[in-house]
Amino acid sequence: MIYKNFKLNCIVRLLLISGNLFLVYYSISELNYHITPILLSITTIIQFISLFSYIQKINLYLTTFLESIRYADFSRSFQIEGLGSKYDELKNVFNLVIADFQKIRSDKEENYHYLQNVIQHIGIGLIAFTQDGALEMTNNAAKKLLQVHRLKNISELASLNEKLPFILLSLSSGDRTLIQISDNDNIMQLAMYATEFKLRDRAIKLVSLQNIQSELEEQEMAAWQKLISVLTHEIMNSITPIASLSSTVNHLLNEAKDDDGKPMPLDNETIDDIRRSLITINKRSTGLIHFVESYRSLTKIPKPKFAIVPVRKIFKNIHNLLDEDIKNKNITFTSSIDPRSLELTVDQEQIEQVLLNLLKNSCHSVAGSENPKIGLTAFLENRGRVAIQVTDNGAGILKDVMDKIFIPFFTTKANGSGIGLSLSRQIMRIHGGSITVESKPYILTTFTLKF
Repeated sequence: MIYKNFKLNCIVRLLLISGNLFLVYYSISELNYHITPILLSITTIIQFISLFSYIQKINLYLTTFLESIRYADFSRSFQIEGLGSKYDELKNVFNLVIADFQKIRSDKEENYHYLQNVIQHIGIGLIAFTQDGALEMTNNAAKKLLQVHRLKNISELASLNEKLPFILLSLSSGDRTLIQISDNDNIMQLAMYATEFKLRDRAIKLVSLQNIQSELEEQEMAAWQKLISVLTHEIMNSITPIASLSSTVNHLLNEAKDDDGKPMPLDNETIDDIRRSLITINKRSTGLIHFVESYRSLTKIPKPKFAIVPVRKIFKNIHNLLDEDIKNKNITFTSSIDPRSLELTVDQEQIEQVLLNLLKNSCHSVAGSENPKIGLTAFLENRGRVAIQVTDNGAGILKDVMDKIFIPFFTTKANGSGIGLSLSRQIMRIHGGSITVESKPYILTTFTLKF
């Protein structure tokens, strides 16, 4: 409607100008007037100026309106004057658009303040910065954690820990890391998680900071308590009979003395008792030495010699080592690799040792199954990491011992050492991976290695 009114108004004005021009020409060429053409020419010029002014006003309103949108200046209202009542609709549309933009801007500001309040009040520290370390945002939790009030650049955190700025800048999206910071005899274990995004063509890195020192101390204490419990159990099992038998031997020898305290000949029965006691003491002492050696093996894992190794090569070596044992026990063994070209950057010997431990455990577990089955598979999991699984349909692991199987020296086997799984977990941690287990007895038990 507005466009039609504008078009009609322009056409009418152009027709009037054309009519005046025709009258000027007619009055000069046909009527030979002198004053009339001058008056008509002045009228035509005025009409030209009016038309130009009319178009300029429309352009001015449009320019002002578009500049208001461009620079987000929605404080003004449009009062279109001098164009007649037909342009009230244009004025109303302009003002409605401005009102809509004002509402959108108000909503954005409310959302911004809402998010700011949320960010400032959450307990996890958040810092956002550009690639050169310039700070974009720091919430109250981060300021309190890092003991800073004003922070302009990440480099200023070097006073807290010289490695901290470098670590923050080197974090990539999705990276997690842990750094220890000491401040006035206070130790903090900062867990950091980074994500990256773009804001107006600027790369922004957002890092969350959380002090998990207390949680680590609790976990460490729980781990020590479990370890001490196992150590105490194993040591007492050996020390108690040694102490008892040595006391018995001493008593037998004391009885083999006369009233003057001189040794008397021992009878055969006493000699046999002493011999059996000494044999038992020797066995228990040897077992205790073996136990200590096993403990030492857990604390002296060699540094991995990393190399790129095809998974199929690892599987082939494992199969060659266990093939005879599997056949003798009539175990159905299957293996698969998807895709066949899967490779790992690992210490081949250490990873093969982990898999051997797991497969030997599976062989022991399926011993009582009617149709024993063991599977070895490798694949890419949902996050693109290589995963290896060892599965079996054996006796499995009961729920009440599920959280204990990786504790050193804990075992459910009669002759087990209890170091295989704990050693496997340590090797996987050294490789930056993990080992987990799920078990449904006599249905499916699955150990999963993720690299």
